[in-house]
Amino acid sequence: MTKEKSIIEQGWNLDNSYARLPKLFFTRQSPVSVYLPKLIILNYSLVTSLGLSAQELQSNDGLAVLSGNRIPEGALPIAQAYAGHQFGHFTMLGDGRAVLLGEQITPSGKRLDIQLKGSGETPYSRGGDGRAALGPMLREYIISEAMYTLGIPTTRSLAVVATGEEVIREIHQPGAVLTRVADSHLRVGTFQYVSKWGTTEDLMALADYTLQRHFPEIEASENRYFNLLKEVIKRQAILIAKWQLVGFIHGVMNTDNMTISGETIDYGPCAFMDKYDPETVFSSIDTQGRYSYGNQPHAAQWNLSRFAETLLPLLHSNQEQSLKMAQDAISDFTKVYHYNWLSGMRSKLGIFNEEIQDKALIEDLLSIMNKYGVDYTNTFRSLTFDTMSGTVMFESTEFAQWHELWKLRLSRQQESNDSSKQLMRNSNPAIIPRNHRVEAALDAAVKQEDYSVMKQLLEVLSNPYAHSPEQDDYVALPSISAKPYRTFCGT
Repeated sequence: MTKEKSIIEQGWNLDNSYARLPKLFFTRQSPVSVYLPKLIILNYSLVTSLGLSAQELQSNDGLAVLSGNRIPEGALPIAQAYAGHQFGHFTMLGDGRAVLLGEQITPSGKRLDIQLKGSGETPYSRGGDGRAALGPMLREYIISEAMYTLGIPTTRSLAVVATGEEVIREIHQPGAVLTRVADSHLRVGTFQYVSKWGTTEDLMALADYTLQRHFPEIEASENRYFNLLKEVIKRQAILIAKWQLVGFIHGVMNTDNMTISGETIDYGPCAFMDKYDPETVFSSIDTQGRYSYGNQPHAAQWNLSRFAETLLPLLHSNQEQSLKMAQDAISDFTKVYHYNWLSGMRSKLGIFNEEIQDKALIEDLLSIMNKYGVDYTNTFRSLTFDTMSGTVMFESTEFAQWHELWKLRLSRQQESNDSSKQLMRNSNPAIIPRNHRVEAALDAAVKQEDYSVMKQLLEVLSNPYAHSPEQDDYVALPSISAKPYRTFCGT
Protein backbone atom coordinates (compact mmCIF):
# COMPACT_ATOMS: atom_id res chain seq x y z
CA MET A 1 0.00 0.00 0.00
CA THR A 2 1.39 3.39 -0.95
CA LYS A 3 1.51 6.17 1.58
CA GLU A 4 -0.80 8.28 -0.60
CA LYS A 5 -3.38 5.49 -0.70
CA SER A 6 -3.19 5.06 3.07
CA ILE A 7 -3.98 8.74 3.59
CA ILE A 8 -7.06 8.39 1.40
CA GLU A 9 -8.20 5.23 3.15
CA GLN A 10 -8.07 6.98 6.49
CA GLY A 11 -11.28 8.60 5.27
CA TRP A 12 -10.30 12.25 5.10
CA ASN A 13 -12.82 14.33 3.16
CA LEU A 14 -11.57 17.85 3.79
CA ASP A 15 -12.72 21.24 2.59
CA ASN A 16 -11.26 24.66 3.45
CA SER A 17 -14.06 27.21 3.40
CA TYR A 18 -12.49 29.37 6.12
CA ALA A 19 -9.30 29.67 4.07
CA ARG A 20 -11.37 31.22 1.27
CA LEU A 21 -12.15 34.23 3.46
CA PRO A 22 -9.98 37.39 3.22
CA LYS A 23 -6.33 36.70 4.01
CA LEU A 24 -6.55 39.09 6.98
CA PHE A 25 -8.30 36.30 8.89
CA PHE A 26 -5.49 33.75 8.92
CA THR A 27 -1.93 32.82 8.00
CA ARG A 28 -0.93 29.77 6.02
CA GLN A 29 0.95 27.61 8.51
CA SER A 30 1.98 23.97 8.45
CA PRO A 31 2.38 22.02 11.68
CA VAL A 32 5.93 21.66 12.94
CA SER A 33 7.02 18.03 12.76
CA VAL A 34 7.68 16.06 15.94
CA TYR A 35 10.45 13.63 16.78
CA LEU A 36 8.84 10.35 17.83
CA PRO A 37 5.02 10.33 17.75
CA LYS A 38 3.17 7.77 19.83
CA LEU A 39 -0.61 7.38 19.93
CA ILE A 40 -1.85 7.69 23.51
CA ILE A 41 -5.60 7.57 22.99
CA LEU A 42 -8.03 7.50 20.06
CA ASN A 43 -11.73 8.36 20.28
CA TYR A 44 -13.27 5.42 18.44
CA SER A 45 -16.88 6.63 18.51
CA LEU A 46 -15.84 10.01 17.13
CA VAL A 47 -13.70 8.32 14.47
CA THR A 48 -16.78 6.51 13.19
CA SER A 49 -19.03 9.58 13.09
CA LEU A 50 -16.35 11.49 11.18
CA GLY A 51 -16.20 8.78 8.54
CA LEU A 52 -12.59 7.94 9.32
CA SER A 53 -10.88 4.56 9.69
CA ALA A 54 -9.65 3.69 13.17
CA GLN A 55 -7.36 1.03 11.76
CA GLU A 56 -5.73 3.45 9.35
CA LEU A 57 -5.42 6.22 11.93
CA GLN A 58 -3.47 3.84 14.14
CA SER A 59 -1.06 3.01 11.31
CA ASN A 60 2.21 4.85 10.85
CA ASP A 61 0.65 7.03 8.18
CA GLY A 62 -2.34 7.82 10.37
CA LEU A 63 -0.08 8.66 13.28
CA ALA A 64 1.88 10.98 11.00
CA VAL A 65 -1.31 12.98 10.31
CA LEU A 66 -2.41 13.12 13.96
CA SER A 67 1.03 14.32 15.04
CA GLY A 68 1.37 16.94 12.31
CA ASN A 69 4.19 15.14 10.51
CA ARG A 70 2.08 14.72 7.38
CA ILE A 71 -0.69 16.76 5.81
CA PRO A 72 -3.72 14.72 4.69
CA GLU A 73 -5.00 15.11 1.17
CA GLY A 74 -7.34 18.08 0.85
CA ALA A 75 -5.97 19.92 3.87
CA LEU A 76 -4.89 23.56 3.71
CA PRO A 77 -3.28 24.20 7.10
CA ILE A 78 -3.77 27.67 8.59
CA ALA A 79 -3.41 29.47 11.89
CA GLN A 80 -6.45 31.63 12.61
CA ALA A 81 -6.16 35.24 13.72
CA TYR A 82 -8.31 36.58 16.53
CA ALA A 83 -8.19 39.00 19.43
CA GLY A 84 -9.81 38.95 22.83
CA HIS A 85 -10.42 40.43 26.23
CA GLN A 86 -8.34 38.39 28.66
CA PHE A 87 -9.57 39.09 32.19
CA GLY A 88 -11.02 42.33 30.83
CA HIS A 89 -7.92 43.50 28.94
CA PHE A 90 -8.01 43.63 25.13
CA THR A 91 -5.10 42.15 23.21
CA MET A 92 -4.16 40.67 19.85
CA LEU A 93 -4.07 36.88 19.97
CA GLY A 94 -4.49 34.12 17.37
CA ASP A 95 -3.66 30.42 17.10
CA GLY A 96 -0.33 30.49 18.92
CA ARG A 97 -0.02 26.71 19.18
CA ALA A 98 -2.67 25.32 16.87
CA VAL A 99 -3.19 24.69 13.18
CA LEU A 100 -6.52 24.15 11.45
CA LEU A 101 -6.05 21.36 8.92
CA GLY A 102 -9.45 21.92 7.33
CA GLU A 103 -13.09 20.98 7.66
CA GLN A 104 -14.07 17.33 7.55
CA ILE A 105 -17.30 16.67 5.67
CA THR A 106 -18.80 13.70 7.51
CA PRO A 107 -20.91 10.93 5.97
CA SER A 108 -24.00 12.73 7.31
CA GLY A 109 -22.94 15.92 5.54
CA LYS A 110 -21.85 17.81 8.63
CA ARG A 111 -18.89 20.20 8.41
CA LEU A 112 -16.46 19.98 11.36
CA ASP A 113 -13.13 21.69 11.99
CA ILE A 114 -10.11 19.45 12.45
CA GLN A 115 -7.45 21.27 14.44
CA LEU A 116 -4.08 20.15 15.77
CA LYS A 117 -3.39 21.72 19.17
CA GLY A 118 0.24 21.84 20.32
CA SER A 119 1.44 21.67 16.72
CA GLY A 120 4.27 24.19 16.97
CA GLU A 121 5.08 27.87 16.63
CA THR A 122 2.95 30.18 14.48
CA PRO A 123 3.07 33.92 13.72
CA TYR A 124 0.68 34.38 16.67
CA SER A 125 2.78 32.55 19.26
CA ARG A 126 3.96 35.76 20.96
CA GLY A 127 7.28 34.25 21.95
CA GLY A 128 5.89 30.86 22.94
CA ASP A 129 7.10 27.54 21.58
CA GLY A 130 3.69 26.57 20.20
CA ARG A 131 3.83 23.20 21.91
CA ALA A 132 1.58 21.57 24.50
CA ALA A 133 2.24 19.28 27.43
CA LEU A 134 0.75 15.81 27.66
CA GLY A 135 -1.12 16.39 30.93
CA PRO A 136 -3.21 19.37 29.80
CA MET A 137 -4.04 17.68 26.49
CA LEU A 138 -5.28 14.58 28.30
CA ARG A 139 -7.25 16.82 30.67
CA GLU A 140 -8.98 18.40 27.66
CA TYR A 141 -9.72 14.94 26.26
CA ILE A 142 -11.24 13.73 29.54
CA ILE A 143 -13.29 16.82 30.34
CA SER A 144 -14.55 17.47 26.82
CA GLU A 145 -15.73 13.86 26.51
CA ALA A 146 -17.40 14.11 29.93
CA MET A 147 -19.17 17.26 28.83
CA TYR A 148 -20.33 15.53 25.66
CA THR A 149 -21.81 12.59 27.55
CA LEU A 150 -23.46 15.00 30.00
CA GLY A 151 -25.29 16.48 27.00
CA ILE A 152 -23.47 19.82 26.98
CA PRO A 153 -22.39 21.39 23.64
CA THR A 154 -18.63 21.05 23.37
CA THR A 155 -15.66 20.64 21.14
CA ARG A 156 -14.40 17.06 21.20
CA SER A 157 -11.04 15.34 21.11
CA LEU A 158 -10.25 12.84 18.38
CA ALA A 159 -6.80 11.80 19.60
CA VAL A 160 -3.83 12.64 21.77
CA VAL A 161 -0.36 11.84 20.45
CA ALA A 162 2.83 12.07 22.49
CA THR A 163 5.57 13.83 20.55
CA GLY A 164 8.66 12.18 22.01
CA GLU A 165 9.86 15.66 22.92
CA GLU A 166 9.80 17.67 26.11
CA VAL A 167 8.26 21.05 26.77
CA ILE A 168 9.37 23.33 29.57
CA ARG A 169 6.60 24.73 31.78
CA GLU A 170 8.55 25.54 34.95
CA ILE A 171 9.52 21.88 34.80
CA HIS A 172 10.24 19.51 31.94
CA GLN A 173 7.09 17.72 30.76
CA PRO A 174 6.37 15.29 27.93
CA GLY A 175 4.92 17.02 24.88
CA ALA A 176 1.73 16.11 23.04
CA VAL A 177 -0.56 17.07 20.17
CA LEU A 178 -4.32 16.95 20.56
CA THR A 179 -6.63 16.66 17.55
CA ARG A 180 -9.66 18.82 18.31
CA VAL A 181 -12.98 18.59 16.48
CA ALA A 182 -15.37 21.55 16.54
CA ASP A 183 -18.43 22.88 14.77
CA SER A 184 -16.02 25.72 14.04
CA HIS A 185 -13.37 27.78 15.77
CA LEU A 186 -15.18 31.07 15.19
CA ARG A 187 -14.98 33.05 18.41
CA VAL A 188 -16.20 36.33 19.82
CA GLY A 189 -12.51 37.22 19.56
CA THR A 190 -12.56 36.51 15.81
CA PHE A 191 -15.15 39.25 15.35
CA GLN A 192 -13.22 41.55 17.70
CA TYR A 193 -10.10 41.08 15.59
CA VAL A 194 -11.84 41.89 12.31
CA SER A 195 -13.71 44.80 13.88
CA LYS A 196 -10.43 46.28 15.13
CA TRP A 197 -8.13 45.66 12.17
CA GLY A 198 -10.43 44.95 9.22
CA THR A 199 -12.85 46.92 7.09
CA THR A 200 -16.64 46.91 7.21
CA GLU A 201 -16.51 44.69 4.12
CA ASP A 202 -14.27 42.23 6.00
CA LEU A 203 -16.70 42.24 8.91
CA MET A 204 -19.61 41.60 6.58
CA ALA A 205 -17.73 38.73 4.94
CA LEU A 206 -17.13 37.14 8.36
CA ALA A 207 -20.75 37.60 9.43
CA ASP A 208 -22.05 36.16 6.15
CA TYR A 209 -19.73 33.18 6.48
CA THR A 210 -20.96 32.61 10.04
CA LEU A 211 -24.58 32.75 8.96
CA GLN A 212 -23.99 30.30 6.14
CA ARG A 213 -22.08 27.88 8.34
CA HIS A 214 -24.05 27.98 11.60
CA PHE A 215 -27.36 29.73 10.99
CA PRO A 216 -28.54 28.95 7.45
CA GLU A 217 -32.16 29.22 8.60
CA ILE A 218 -31.75 32.99 9.14
CA GLU A 219 -29.24 33.69 6.36
CA ALA A 220 -31.92 35.16 4.10
CA SER A 221 -33.96 36.81 6.85
CA GLU A 222 -34.60 40.51 7.10
CA ASN A 223 -31.81 42.17 9.11
CA ARG A 224 -29.90 38.92 9.29
CA TYR A 225 -27.05 40.43 11.31
CA PHE A 226 -29.41 41.39 14.12
CA ASN A 227 -30.81 37.87 14.04
CA LEU A 228 -27.24 36.52 14.12
CA LEU A 229 -26.61 38.48 17.31
CA LYS A 230 -29.81 37.17 18.89
CA GLU A 231 -29.05 33.56 17.95
CA VAL A 232 -25.52 33.69 19.37
CA ILE A 233 -26.87 35.19 22.60
CA LYS A 234 -29.49 32.45 22.79
CA ARG A 235 -27.00 29.63 22.26
CA GLN A 236 -24.61 31.00 24.86
CA ALA A 237 -27.39 31.53 27.40
CA ILE A 238 -28.45 27.90 26.97
CA LEU A 239 -24.83 26.72 27.22
CA ILE A 240 -24.04 28.61 30.43
CA ALA A 241 -27.25 27.35 32.02
CA LYS A 242 -26.12 23.80 31.27
CA TRP A 243 -22.73 24.53 32.85
CA GLN A 244 -24.37 25.78 36.01
CA LEU A 245 -26.71 22.81 36.26
CA VAL A 246 -23.81 20.33 36.51
CA GLY A 247 -21.42 22.53 38.49
CA PHE A 248 -18.89 23.05 35.69
CA ILE A 249 -16.42 25.92 36.05
CA HIS A 250 -14.62 26.91 32.87
CA GLY A 251 -11.98 28.98 34.60
CA VAL A 252 -10.93 31.32 31.80
CA MET A 253 -14.00 32.83 30.11
CA ASN A 254 -12.11 35.33 28.00
CA THR A 255 -13.80 36.51 24.80
CA ASP A 256 -11.41 34.43 22.71
CA ASN A 257 -12.71 31.37 24.56
CA MET A 258 -16.36 31.96 23.65
CA THR A 259 -17.53 30.31 20.45
CA ILE A 260 -20.10 31.67 18.04
CA SER A 261 -21.49 28.14 17.58
CA GLY A 262 -22.37 27.81 21.28
CA GLU A 263 -19.85 25.05 22.04
CA THR A 264 -17.67 24.89 25.14
CA ILE A 265 -14.06 25.38 24.04
CA ASP A 266 -10.53 25.61 25.48
CA TYR A 267 -10.40 23.37 28.53
CA GLY A 268 -7.53 24.94 30.42
CA PRO A 269 -8.00 25.43 34.18
CA CYS A 270 -11.49 23.93 34.10
CA ALA A 271 -12.93 21.77 36.88
CA PHE A 272 -16.18 20.60 38.45
CA MET A 273 -17.45 21.92 41.74
CA ASP A 274 -17.62 19.52 44.70
CA LYS A 275 -18.88 21.56 47.66
CA TYR A 276 -21.62 23.94 46.58
CA ASP A 277 -20.37 27.51 46.80
CA PRO A 278 -21.12 30.19 44.19
CA GLU A 279 -17.72 31.78 44.87
CA THR A 280 -15.82 28.62 43.87
CA VAL A 281 -12.71 29.32 41.80
CA PHE A 282 -10.13 26.73 40.78
CA SER A 283 -7.96 28.62 38.29
CA SER A 284 -4.63 29.71 39.75
CA ILE A 285 -4.66 32.90 37.67
CA ASP A 286 -8.20 34.00 38.59
CA THR A 287 -7.16 35.69 41.81
CA GLN A 288 -10.15 38.06 41.88
CA GLY A 289 -12.82 35.45 41.13
CA ARG A 290 -13.84 37.08 37.85
CA TYR A 291 -14.79 33.68 36.43
CA SER A 292 -16.08 32.01 39.59
CA TYR A 293 -19.01 29.60 39.35
CA GLY A 294 -21.54 32.23 40.37
CA ASN A 295 -20.11 34.86 38.03
CA GLN A 296 -20.17 32.75 34.87
CA PRO A 297 -23.55 34.06 33.62
CA HIS A 298 -22.40 37.66 34.16
CA ALA A 299 -19.10 36.98 32.41
CA ALA A 300 -20.94 35.48 29.44
CA GLN A 301 -23.22 38.49 29.14
CA TRP A 302 -20.20 40.83 29.30
CA ASN A 303 -18.51 38.85 26.53
CA LEU A 304 -21.65 38.96 24.40
CA SER A 305 -21.78 42.72 24.85
CA ARG A 306 -18.32 42.87 23.27
CA PHE A 307 -19.64 40.70 20.42
CA ALA A 308 -22.58 43.05 19.93
CA GLU A 309 -20.20 46.00 19.71
CA THR A 310 -18.41 44.41 16.76
CA LEU A 311 -21.69 44.09 14.84
CA LEU A 312 -22.82 47.70 15.30
CA PRO A 313 -21.80 48.78 11.76
CA LEU A 314 -23.97 45.99 10.33
CA LEU A 315 -27.08 46.32 12.47
CA HIS A 316 -28.40 49.66 11.20
CA SER A 317 -27.20 52.65 9.21
CA ASN A 318 -28.22 54.93 12.09
CA GLN A 319 -25.68 54.66 14.91
CA GLU A 320 -28.17 55.35 17.72
CA GLN A 321 -30.63 52.82 16.34
CA SER A 322 -27.85 50.26 15.95
CA LEU A 323 -26.80 50.74 19.57
CA LYS A 324 -30.38 50.39 20.81
CA MET A 325 -30.84 47.15 18.84
CA ALA A 326 -27.65 45.74 20.38
CA GLN A 327 -28.70 46.71 23.89
CA ASP A 328 -32.14 45.18 23.42
CA ALA A 329 -30.60 41.92 22.22
CA ILE A 330 -28.13 41.76 25.10
CA SER A 331 -30.90 42.37 27.62
CA ASP A 332 -32.51 39.12 26.42
CA PHE A 333 -29.56 37.08 27.71
CA THR A 334 -30.71 37.18 31.32
CA LYS A 335 -34.24 36.13 30.40
CA VAL A 336 -33.12 33.22 28.20
CA TYR A 337 -30.49 32.10 30.71
CA HIS A 338 -32.86 32.13 33.69
CA TYR A 339 -35.57 30.33 31.75
CA ASN A 340 -33.19 27.49 30.83
CA TRP A 341 -31.56 27.36 34.26
CA LEU A 342 -34.92 27.32 36.03
CA SER A 343 -36.26 24.66 33.66
CA GLY A 344 -33.18 22.55 34.30
CA MET A 345 -33.43 22.95 38.06
CA ARG A 346 -37.10 21.96 37.97
CA SER A 347 -36.07 18.77 36.16
CA LYS A 348 -33.37 18.09 38.75
CA LEU A 349 -36.12 18.21 41.39
CA GLY A 350 -38.62 16.14 39.41
CA ILE A 351 -40.92 19.07 38.65
CA PHE A 352 -42.76 19.02 35.32
CA ASN A 353 -45.02 22.07 35.40
CA GLU A 354 -44.36 25.68 36.34
CA GLU A 355 -45.34 27.59 39.45
CA ILE A 356 -44.22 31.07 40.40
CA GLN A 357 -42.85 29.83 43.75
CA ASP A 358 -40.42 27.41 42.08
CA LYS A 359 -37.57 29.91 41.94
CA ALA A 360 -37.78 30.51 45.69
CA LEU A 361 -37.97 26.77 46.39
CA ILE A 362 -34.81 26.16 44.36
CA GLU A 363 -32.90 29.11 45.80
CA ASP A 364 -33.80 28.06 49.34
CA LEU A 365 -32.32 24.61 48.70
CA LEU A 366 -29.13 26.09 47.26
CA SER A 367 -28.85 28.45 50.22
CA ILE A 368 -29.09 25.53 52.66
CA MET A 369 -26.53 23.57 50.60
CA ASN A 370 -24.16 26.54 50.70
CA LYS A 371 -24.61 26.99 54.46
CA TYR A 372 -23.74 23.37 55.21
CA GLY A 373 -21.07 23.02 52.52
CA VAL A 374 -22.51 19.87 50.98
CA ASP A 375 -21.52 18.32 47.68
CA TYR A 376 -23.49 19.67 44.73
CA THR A 377 -23.76 16.53 42.59
CA ASN A 378 -24.29 14.07 45.43
CA THR A 379 -26.98 16.17 47.07
CA PHE A 380 -29.19 15.97 43.99
CA ARG A 381 -28.30 12.30 43.65
CA SER A 382 -29.47 11.73 47.23
CA LEU A 383 -32.73 13.55 46.54
CA THR A 384 -33.22 11.38 43.47
CA PHE A 385 -32.85 8.10 45.34
CA ASP A 386 -34.19 9.17 48.75
CA THR A 387 -30.86 8.45 50.44
CA MET A 388 -30.94 11.59 52.54
CA SER A 389 -28.85 10.69 55.54
CA GLY A 390 -25.31 10.93 56.76
CA THR A 391 -24.86 14.70 56.52
CA VAL A 392 -25.58 17.48 58.97
CA MET A 393 -27.66 19.26 56.35
CA PHE A 394 -30.10 16.40 55.88
CA GLU A 395 -30.65 16.27 59.64
CA SER A 396 -31.17 20.03 59.98
CA THR A 397 -34.45 21.78 60.67
CA GLU A 398 -34.00 23.99 57.60
CA PHE A 399 -33.79 21.00 55.29
CA ALA A 400 -36.72 19.23 56.93
CA GLN A 401 -38.88 22.28 56.34
CA TRP A 402 -37.69 22.60 52.77
CA HIS A 403 -38.27 18.90 52.15
CA GLU A 404 -41.90 19.19 53.21
CA LEU A 405 -42.41 22.12 50.83
CA TRP A 406 -40.80 20.14 48.01
CA LYS A 407 -43.02 17.11 48.59
CA LEU A 408 -46.05 19.39 48.67
CA ARG A 409 -44.90 20.96 45.39
CA LEU A 410 -44.62 17.54 43.73
CA SER A 411 -48.12 16.65 44.86
CA ARG A 412 -49.52 19.58 42.87
CA GLN A 413 -48.62 18.12 39.47
CA GLN A 414 -50.40 15.47 37.44
CA GLU A 415 -47.34 13.30 36.85
CA SER A 416 -46.75 10.33 39.14
CA ASN A 417 -43.98 9.99 41.68
CA ASP A 418 -42.34 7.37 39.46
CA SER A 419 -42.34 9.84 36.57
CA SER A 420 -40.73 12.48 38.78
CA LYS A 421 -38.03 10.06 39.87
CA GLN A 422 -37.30 9.13 36.26
CA LEU A 423 -37.02 12.80 35.34
CA MET A 424 -34.57 13.28 38.21
CA ARG A 425 -32.49 10.27 37.15
CA ASN A 426 -32.29 11.71 33.65
CA SER A 427 -31.35 15.17 34.94
CA ASN A 428 -28.94 14.43 37.79
CA PRO A 429 -25.72 12.67 36.79
CA ALA A 430 -24.50 9.89 39.01
CA ILE A 431 -20.96 10.96 38.35
CA ILE A 432 -18.93 13.89 37.08
CA PRO A 433 -15.19 13.96 36.39
CA ARG A 434 -14.25 14.51 40.02
CA ASN A 435 -11.11 16.62 40.27
CA HIS A 436 -9.20 14.09 42.35
CA ARG A 437 -10.09 11.33 39.88
CA VAL A 438 -8.92 13.42 36.95
CA GLU A 439 -5.66 14.23 38.73
CA ALA A 440 -5.08 10.56 39.55
CA ALA A 441 -5.60 9.64 35.90
CA LEU A 442 -3.23 12.36 34.71
CA ASP A 443 -0.56 11.47 37.28
CA ALA A 444 -0.63 7.83 36.24
CA ALA A 445 -0.46 8.74 32.57
CA VAL A 446 2.24 11.42 32.71
CA LYS A 447 4.45 10.12 35.49
CA GLN A 448 4.13 6.35 35.01
CA GLU A 449 2.90 6.01 31.40
CA ASP A 450 -0.04 4.07 32.82
CA TYR A 451 -3.12 4.96 30.78
CA SER A 452 -5.42 2.36 32.32
CA VAL A 453 -6.61 4.73 35.07
CA MET A 454 -7.65 7.32 32.48
CA LYS A 455 -9.38 4.78 30.26
CA GLN A 456 -11.34 3.36 33.18
CA LEU A 457 -12.39 6.87 34.18
CA LEU A 458 -13.54 7.58 30.63
CA GLU A 459 -15.50 4.34 30.61
CA VAL A 460 -17.51 5.18 33.73
CA LEU A 461 -18.03 8.74 32.48
CA SER A 462 -19.40 7.48 29.16
CA ASN A 463 -22.94 7.18 30.57
CA PRO A 464 -23.22 9.53 33.55
CA TYR A 465 -26.98 9.07 33.89
CA ALA A 466 -26.83 5.28 34.08
CA HIS A 467 -26.69 5.23 37.92
CA SER A 468 -25.06 1.81 37.66
CA PRO A 469 -23.20 -0.06 40.44
CA GLU A 470 -19.96 0.31 38.48
CA GLN A 471 -20.14 4.05 39.06
CA ASP A 472 -20.45 3.88 42.84
CA ASP A 473 -16.71 4.01 43.50
CA TYR A 474 -16.49 7.25 41.50
CA VAL A 475 -19.13 9.03 43.55
CA ALA A 476 -16.93 9.32 46.64
CA LEU A 477 -15.53 12.71 47.56
CA PRO A 478 -11.80 13.38 47.90
CA SER A 479 -10.17 13.28 51.30
CA ILE A 480 -10.04 16.62 53.09
CA SER A 481 -6.93 18.60 52.20
CA ALA A 482 -5.40 21.62 53.87
CA LYS A 483 -4.71 23.10 50.42
CA PRO A 484 -7.48 24.28 48.11
CA TYR A 485 -7.63 22.54 44.73
CA ARG A 486 -5.97 24.61 42.01
CA THR A 487 -5.87 24.23 38.25
CA PHE A 488 -3.50 25.73 35.72
CA CYS A 489 -3.85 26.84 32.10
CA GLY A 490 -1.25 24.34 30.92
CA THR A 491 0.03 26.51 28.11
